[in-house]
Amino acid sequence: MKPVSSVAVLALLAASALAPAALAQTSDWRTPDPQNVLVVETNKGRIIAELNPLAAPNHVARIRELTQAGFYDGLTFFRVIDSFMAQTGDPNNTGTGGSDKPDMTAEFTFRRGLDAPLAALGKAGSNETGFVGALPVTSQPAALAVMTADRKVATWGNFCPGVLGMARASNPDSANSQFFFMRQYYPTLDKTYTAFGRALSGLDVIRSIKTGEPAPDPQDRMISVRLLADLPADKRPSVQVMDTRSPAFAALVAKRRAEVGPSFNNCDVDIPVQVK
Repeated sequence: MKPVSSVAVLALLAASALAPAALAQTSDWRTPDPQNVLVVETNKGRIIAELNPLAAPNHVARIRELTQAGFYDGLTFFRVIDSFMAQTGDPNNTGTGGSDKPDMTAEFTFRRGLDAPLAALGKAGSNETGFVGALPVTSQPAALAVMTADRKVATWGNFCPGVLGMARASNPDSANSQFFFMRQYYPTLDKTYTAFGRALSGLDVIRSIKTGEPAPDPQDRMISVRLLADLPADKRPSVQVMDTRSPAFAALVAKRRAEVGPSFNNCDVDIPVQVK
């Protein structure tokens, strides 16, 4: 996507000799932690996703651990529903398997303090909606933090397109290795499944994966899954993400809000990303 410039950025450009790319990089863009970036090479193309350890620390740690062990290499997208999601991460490629690690306790919500500010978009009833990093979320109002013992408020991921969720059985604490990429917005998953990250690029790839329950053979697959930090320097893509707390992002949100109208929510906003 093309970088989106705010009025403030344009003013600075006019008054400064800095190159536009350099200015944008310092004022509106951030470099994600390479330990929290998944590079998923599929037979349909590349997906780059950012993990969010604040939202789901134990699930992120599991995904990192299995990724670094090469567990996900070659696994297929065995269950893919067009208006829903694409599921993978099962060594049996059927939905019946998992890793040899213990199942995990659900992380459907997380506690957010003032040190993790919400890039707020608006209200959802008495709650606030917005982003924590690239993850779309709903949160209790930050003002309530002064009334809680831990000075934090409950927050949960919204299952917008591109969000990564952990698959599970009927037991809420049964997630193990299987996960899914959202193809479309599915709000009924909020607070009932663990959201642990979001695709920064490759939503078109996610939506091109062959559908079916199960998907027919030959199923599309993940050729390799690596942490960005573990890739050799000469094969490591450079990733820049527009900071959701920046003036440029606020301008983008205002534009989308005007385009969408009263039904606008955080799933309507695509976060600009530069991959080189």
